[in-house]
Amino acid sequence: MIHLNLWSLTQPVGIIRILAAILTCMCFSLVATVGYSSSPYWAWCMFTWVFCFFFTLLILILEFTTVSAKLPFAWDDSTAAFAILSSLMCLATSIIYPTFFTCNTCHREIGASVMSWLCFGVYAGEVALTRLRPSGQNSGFLSTLPGIMKILETFLACLIFMSLERQQYVGSPGLQWCVAVYSLCFIFCIIIILLTIGQLTSIPFSFDKLVIVYNILAAVMYSTAMVIWPLYSFSNNKRPNNCGHLCPWDKLVMVTFMTIFNFIVYTLDSVYSIHLVFETLASQIQ
Repeated sequence: MIHLNLWSLTQPVGIIRILAAILTCMCFSLVATVGYSSSPYWAWCMFTWVFCFFFTLLILILEFTTVSAKLPFAWDDSTAAFAILSSLMCLATSIIYPTFFTCNTCHREIGASVMSWLCFGVYAGEVALTRLRPSGQNSGFLSTLPGIMKILETFLACLIFMSLERQQYVGSPGLQWCVAVYSLCFIFCIIIILLTIGQLTSIPFSFDKLVIVYNILAAVMYSTAMVIWPLYSFSNNKRPNNCGHLCPWDKLVMVTFMTIFNFIVYTLDSVYSIHLVFETLASQIQ
């Protein structure tokens, strides 16, 4: 039986979500009135605000109607993961949009940039509230350190895809390998997250060990991309003198740095996962 839960909207987390929905709506509304841009960075910023607005509103509705309690997955874990992802996305957008699309007389763009920073602050506040609630931290996978690193890995991959252009890697087997690395690791990371949220990890073999194997392979694959991408991208390819905002050469730099960051995250994820396994074995022996 579905009933309305007004408390879900009046509690601190509910109020923060209402503010997030209002602020993200203001962001994409202001940018939409400015006009369309063909830049992938513009598309990323608009996607971020619309994505955050839609799912924040959906969370509010599902909790207000108590439908969230009847869903076949870990609701608290999913909302905590969404808040972490939204804060990362809004942080990136708050840096990207004013860097490429604002000027001294661009009042609506400046307003959207300010609202975006407020969105980041609101979602960061939600993360703090959901992870520091009186009953303790969430026990779900996505609320743990390995889960947060999985979210960060997918987020960094999204930034890489946003900066990729087909002409950058067509005709170069080395760069095509890098794109394959980004794509495969992203797909498997999403599958792990979905299986965990849906509580579908009961398989004939150890899911935790499978994740460790994946983390190690992903770290190794990213280590090759970390070397190959800049080697092939910047060989005899200096930055053009007329390279301004949204320059294709700068996107190569963006992909390079995101590759390095994701390699570091995958490496830390692998080390931490192995540490947890040895810690569990040690406790079982004792």
